[in-house]
Amino acid sequence: MQRLTRRSFLKKSTLAMSAAAMLAPHARVLGANDDLRLAVVGFRGQGGLHLRLLRELAGVRVVALCDADRSVLERGVAEAGRLGQPVEGYADVRKLLEDKNIDAITTATPDHWHCLVTVWACQAGKDVYVEKPLSHNIFEGRQSVEAAAKYKRIVQWGNQGHGHRTGPMHLEREKLGKIRVVWTSLNRMRQSIGKVTEPQSAPASLDYDLWTGPAPLQPLRRRNLHYDWHWVWPTGTGEIGNNGIYPLDAARLQLGLNTLPRRVMSLGGRFLFDDDGETPNTQIALFQYDPGPLVIFEVRNLPSEQGPKTIGAKSRYEQGDAGLPGTVGPEGDRGGFSSHKGHLFNFVSAVRSRRESDLRAPLIEGHLSSALVHMANISYRLGTPRSVAAAREAIQDQGPEAVEVFDGFREHLAVNGVDFSQTQVVVGPWLEMDPQTERFVGGSDMVDQANALARGRYRPPFVVPEAV
Repeated sequence: MQRLTRRSFLKKSTLAMSAAAMLAPHARVLGANDDLRLAVVGFRGQGGLHLRLLRELAGVRVVALCDADRSVLERGVAEAGRLGQPVEGYADVRKLLEDKNIDAITTATPDHWHCLVTVWACQAGKDVYVEKPLSHNIFEGRQSVEAAAKYKRIVQWGNQGHGHRTGPMHLEREKLGKIRVVWTSLNRMRQSIGKVTEPQSAPASLDYDLWTGPAPLQPLRRRNLHYDWHWVWPTGTGEIGNNGIYPLDAARLQLGLNTLPRRVMSLGGRFLFDDDGETPNTQIALFQYDPGPLVIFEVRNLPSEQGPKTIGAKSRYEQGDAGLPGTVGPEGDRGGFSSHKGHLFNFVSAVRSRRESDLRAPLIEGHLSSALVHMANISYRLGTPRSVAAAREAIQDQGPEAVEVFDGFREHLAVNGVDFSQTQVVVGPWLEMDPQTERFVGGSDMVDQANALARGRYRPPFVVPEAV
């Protein structure tokens, strides 16, 4: 056996570090006693929590902040100075990523920026913690996965509950048999965002062009620029992407489903709200895996105190019912600040170890769960308004479980004042997916429209590249 001398060890270590540097020219090889230098991109909302928790982690220094809103950025830089932890401030993430004094970033921008920030950061040799959902469309999720692999970056997606799941559980019980159907849900009260009659002015301190980024640069047509971007398609993914992704991810993980479903269909509507929102506030999505169970997901944004309760998470086997272990309940129990802090600590630890296997929530997991969100929304967006009776008929061939969920959906809306003699349900088409290519198949005009939504369109120069 060849003896490993100190000289040969140093030579091999130098070669390894040189190879790493060639792959990511701006990356720094961390020593055991080196502080990890982080930047937070987008910190008006969730990113503010990132900033607070990162400052509590040993061996971490926040050295830069980025936000397209000058007032937010100036406040953040000033606060860092008062804390004796000075930072560089950037409005444009592209300039921040040129900074060689940054090892990694966390980002909590609106959904439509998640992928582009992730890909650009990987190309710049930075590791990334990116909030959920990972992407704004299916194509973006795969591009993020490819970029992380190509540039050998540690990238964690920000579903802090993902790492606490113990799945896949033993779901094939001797007496119950295989799972046929799983249904899970989210109750989260939301208010109308209001309706404006003319374009609104963006905050004077905001670079609206930068904030809009890859989305179409359109006049602001809602009362609030911030947060309400969740409820319009160019920037958000609706409640299913905002909070529904938690129970969807949990169910997928427990079932051990590591590919996309073969079919999807979604229905719902923006009931009772005459406002500027576009995404549904009540929605049912059905995912048929092959092989595998039918997964039914329901989201409700109207008062959960009225009408039938959603069930949280439940599975139906060949010979009976049972709960689905480890999934979140109807209130979306995702853990508190300690869970967020633990997830960030896990990311920091993996950045130091350089082992992707150390991550609680690897990027591929974020892609698969985020793709469920996009598949459901694509079916919904291609849907047509139909009577409640026609909507029920559209899913009744999926079995009694689907009908049971729909009947609860209808009763819940009726109790909340929805008059189905005056109101219709948007019923999306069944769409076939090729899990290998992650493209819809079938050759119809509807399929072409579905693939266009799965791919997205970008406003130069904010373009997600075909080749990362």
